[in-house]
Amino acid sequence: MSYQVLARKWRPKNFNEIVGQDSTLRMLSNALDNERLHHAYLFTGTRGIGKTTLARIFAKCLNCEKKISSTPCNNCDTCKAIDEGRFIDLLEIDAASRTKVEDTREILDNVPYAPTAGRFKIYLIDESHMLSTHSFNALLKTLEEPPAHVKFLLATTDPKKLPITILSRCLQFHLKRVSIENISEHLKNICEAEKINFERPALELLAHAADGSLRDALSLLDQSIAYCNNTLVTKEIRNMLGTVEHETLFELLKALAEKNGKKLLSEISKLTEVISQFDRLLEALLSVLHKIAVHQTVSDAPADDMIKQLAKNFSAEDIQLYYQIALIGRRDLPYTPHPALGFEMIMLRMLAFHPATHTTTTEKKIMEPQKITDTQNWSHILSELKLTGMAHALASNCVLQKISDTHFEFALSEKHQPMMNTNLIERIEQALTQHQHRAIKIKIIITKDELNTPAKHQQQQQQERLATATSTIKNDSNVQKMIDIFDATLSTDSIVSTDN
Repeated sequence: MSYQVLARKWRPKNFNEIVGQDSTLRMLSNALDNERLHHAYLFTGTRGIGKTTLARIFAKCLNCEKKISSTPCNNCDTCKAIDEGRFIDLLEIDAASRTKVEDTREILDNVPYAPTAGRFKIYLIDESHMLSTHSFNALLKTLEEPPAHVKFLLATTDPKKLPITILSRCLQFHLKRVSIENISEHLKNICEAEKINFERPALELLAHAADGSLRDALSLLDQSIAYCNNTLVTKEIRNMLGTVEHETLFELLKALAEKNGKKLLSEISKLTEVISQFDRLLEALLSVLHKIAVHQTVSDAPADDMIKQLAKNFSAEDIQLYYQIALIGRRDLPYTPHPALGFEMIMLRMLAFHPATHTTTTEKKIMEPQKITDTQNWSHILSELKLTGMAHALASNCVLQKISDTHFEFALSEKHQPMMNTNLIERIEQALTQHQHRAIKIKIIITKDELNTPAKHQQQQQQERLATATSTIKNDSNVQKMIDIFDATLSTDSIVSTDN
């Protein structure tokens, strides 16, 4: 007997078996039980959450030989035929492969004819957003006033691509991403029914990796059963998925809390020896930072000893800053020379942007972190000041030299001296006063020295991004093929750098 994949074997056959869509099921059940039926329904949501399955069950509810209800019998010939995909009056149309207007007209030509075996003739149009504009126009009139024996069920992952004229003629039901808890519980029930041994944390890892898709979760479960030979062990599942244990990051974050650059680099080196997927590593880091932030905000929130310890070692401001750095770093990781170097720079950036501690003297000079200039500290403060226009331009060309309880002292290159005026200085003082929660005055010293300002740093970053983008495009195999085939040349002048 051939093996049937879990996603098909455990496909729901009635509303009670559908996971995580309670509000949608409630509306549909009430409509069916009271026979308040519309002629067109639209089911939307991400992949693998049950849009097409729900539409098939709805078709079964409408055509069950016993009666129209939210609980089809599943025993009559009609119910069995729909479950087996051979019911003649349920026409499933894949809009992704039948986009032409000729295909749509061919389908609509049969709309006036009565159903052959069922109570209703049902058109289930999957991936309906893929239909062409002409196909939508051909469908429009029929969708507005179909015969009484016809129902339209549309499913799509991208409802924004449907014309408003189509949307306005359908009852819309948005299916939610299935929660990790619901997926984990569903996998548990399946494993028990299939007599598969499992550790509950292993199922939670699979549920997390499924990213809201129940179908993906069942596919991963199939893969896990084969990988682990019918016994789902957390460590093995973690290896299969390439995920990182939170405990792995403890020493790394501990070194960051201690502001120990040497130890931080050592811990990064240990990680790079055993981990190849640095995107997953950053994902795990973001998860840990999130748990720390939650525990710092709600002290009685569930947390293990590692999270509790780290929550004491960092301020809430630290964690918020580190989370933002990791999030942006994850976005920029593909543009780095090597993912390992990219991860290292992200961690060093966290170390560099650590808020300066107060000294016993009233006035202090900004300490220069390892590998990092004062400009980047000022860049971080500047990004939070909400300055605009010329005030922002002036501040961007300054370098912060000293701060005290009441004063910030800056250096400004003499070539930018014409930018200075009293109004702009007052605007910067007001922004700093609001940011520091105390009255701040600024002093700007003109210098002939070449300064590494935030503006210059930003320009360097743009140039680096441009160089990386140009190199990537030049080395792209598809671009090389086009150059060879068409004897073309690449115009690098058309490549531009953006802040995004």
